[in-house]
Amino acid sequence: MTKAFGSTFTRHMGVSGYRDGQWSPVEMRSLGELHLHPAAHVLHYGSSCFEGLKAYRREDGGVHIFRLDKHIERMQNSARLLCLPVPDRELLDEIICRLVHACRDDVPPAPGALYLRPVLSGVDPNIGSASRPASEALLYVIASPVGDYFGNSQTPLRLLVEDRMRTTPEFGQVKTGGNYAAALRRVVDAKQNFQADQVLFCPDGDVQETGAANFLLLQDGAILTKPLDGSILPGVTRDSLLRLAGSLGYRIEERNFGIDDMLEWIAGGEAALSGTAAVLAGVGALYHDAEEHHVGNGKVGAHTSRLRSLLTGIQTGSEADDFGWLRKL
Repeated sequence: MTKAFGSTFTRHMGVSGYRDGQWSPVEMRSLGELHLHPAAHVLHYGSSCFEGLKAYRREDGGVHIFRLDKHIERMQNSARLLCLPVPDRELLDEIICRLVHACRDDVPPAPGALYLRPVLSGVDPNIGSASRPASEALLYVIASPVGDYFGNSQTPLRLLVEDRMRTTPEFGQVKTGGNYAAALRRVVDAKQNFQADQVLFCPDGDVQETGAANFLLLQDGAILTKPLDGSILPGVTRDSLLRLAGSLGYRIEERNFGIDDMLEWIAGGEAALSGTAAVLAGVGALYHDAEEHHVGNGKVGAHTSRLRSLLTGIQTGSEADDFGWLRKL
């Protein structure tokens, strides 16, 4: 039986701690349990953020990390907004690259990848610090060899459209577990009651994103998506797809749009979810107000397939990296 995405891990992990105003040297350790005090800040007040990025093995055997600089920048922003000690760029670069070096033999060939998960948590042992930021922190990185997140990139997804918020507006841009926890019950209900793969959150009719991915609308010559206003995650895959599509002549529209606009678009266009895990996954149906709306012909669209193929080609080396997105190790 194939294990679920992200449930298999390499034998190594990278670790660094923050105390008395400084970070400890990066250590490579055997993968093992973390020892936290029961009063650790993260366990009581949710002071934690993380990242998700991938390393790819190319046909020549070389290993590359995709857009490492962008993921480092986003993790630093998440840490700042959560009032956590902010690791500097050099520390994050070192701990991630050293782990990939240690796990080099575990990077699967395409279409697989090595999924990297850096985590930063406040660990002060003080349950009276609800109104104070963490002064001690733990940074660690683990790695998981993975395949396709949804199992088959040609199987269209079904989304439930809900007039609810995914998270608080100013924290939509933060990659923190609390945002995913806030959306989880809605996603579970959608799967049980509507056989939906994900929930598309549209508070007050404003089309935003799903619980775990950015949302894009595509059609001949154009892509529409919500702007980065703090309410949604600044997806690195989203940014990559928009830049790639722009270089191919697509008109990129980053603006607010409503549910009615979306339903009008999908009558002859496409919809897709983008993210590090999913890359670009086509949507075949939207369920809204007790009615199912097919996206185009209900299959993964041609523009979605084209852009996914080109992006994965850059990641795995079958397409030229004209943007300089890959870090060779």
